[in-house]
Amino acid sequence: MNDGTPLGMHSSVVITLPPWVTSAVDWQRPYEHDDEKMRLAVALARLNVERDTGGPFGAAVFERDTGRLVGVGVNSVVRLNCSSLHAEVVALMLAEQERHSFTLAAPGLPRHELFTSCEPCAMCLGATLWSGVKRLVCAATRDDAMRLGFDEGPVFPASYTYLEHAGIEVVREVCRAEARAVLELYHDRSGPIYNA
Repeated sequence: MNDGTPLGMHSSVVITLPPWVTSAVDWQRPYEHDDEKMRLAVALARLNVERDTGGPFGAAVFERDTGRLVGVGVNSVVRLNCSSLHAEVVALMLAEQERHSFTLAAPGLPRHELFTSCEPCAMCLGATLWSGVKRLVCAATRDDAMRLGFDEGPVFPASYTYLEHAGIEVVREVCRAEARAVLELYHDRSGPIYNA
């Protein structure tokens, strides 16, 4: 259906979270420990699968020192017809909007950290680097996602070394079993592998 806009001419992109996110996230509570923070990212991924609103990936950005939640994201590639709307990218974009800054490392801002239900793909690893977060915490591994058929792109051990040299601490396999279970649920429900 054509709304009068010439074909191929769109002047905006609207990025939204699924409506269920509002009731699924407690924005007021502080998240003190890595397990609590990661369980939120994994819960978002699970709900995204259970509610058929996207892929099996969730992410959350926190203030590192206070545990205050700043932004969340779920994979929205299929739902919003945009290949770049991975959970990490959505969480980082919304956190930057919350902070009114293109970088989470701007002067005067607290240090931020990104928790993601799976090790980032090549695109999300770049977004992590440029976002200004000072810590990246992952649950499931790249191999866990690739077993389902997802193409994670050119991510190498040197990619993580590069992040660490840029001052980003990397922690892996926090709540991995819980995150792998979400990937398996997605597979069991025949969720689309949109970048195979």
